[in-house]
Amino acid sequence: MRPIPTLETQRLILRAPREDDVPAFAAFYASDAARYVGGPLQEFEVWRYLAQVLGHWQLRGFGRWIVESKDAPGAIGLVGLHAPMDWPEPEVGWFIWSGTGQGYAVEAGHAARSFAYDTLGLTTLISSIAPGNVGSIRVAERLGARREADDFVHPTFGTMGLWRHPSADQIADGGVEAYA
Repeated sequence: MRPIPTLETQRLILRAPREDDVPAFAAFYASDAARYVGGPLQEFEVWRYLAQVLGHWQLRGFGRWIVESKDAPGAIGLVGLHAPMDWPEPEVGWFIWSGTGQGYAVEAGHAARSFAYDTLGLTTLISSIAPGNVGSIRVAERLGARREADDFVHPTFGTMGLWRHPSADQIADGGVEAYA
């Protein structure tokens, strides 16, 4: 098993999920905010979900991280890369359940996307966003992603909007991250 790398930004730590993250993640999945990402879920289902997040790292060599604020330890979100069999292509996604409205999703999304491009050599990413998830749409736009014309219809989650992130080349040529 390869270790999951830890990433740091100015305000955040992105690290491997741990079992002690389950209560905070379960509280999010019990809330109305989880309606856009397959919720609500019970605590035992969240535990299984975090096991899937860890398994994704082993099967794909990349995945999602638990997000912590450097100011206060403890899980505040799950952000990173996702490419299961039923997804159209690799995506960068985010759930922030504590400290929303402070730019954490954008900051962590930048870090995850940079890891995808700079470390993994990926050249493009999407974000799939449920209709009506205005907060996630705003995050995608702040990351420079643009709405694709075609939707993605997932067998479980239904119709999802696809947002295309700037490519690694576009960013290198002075795109959105050059000025972040």
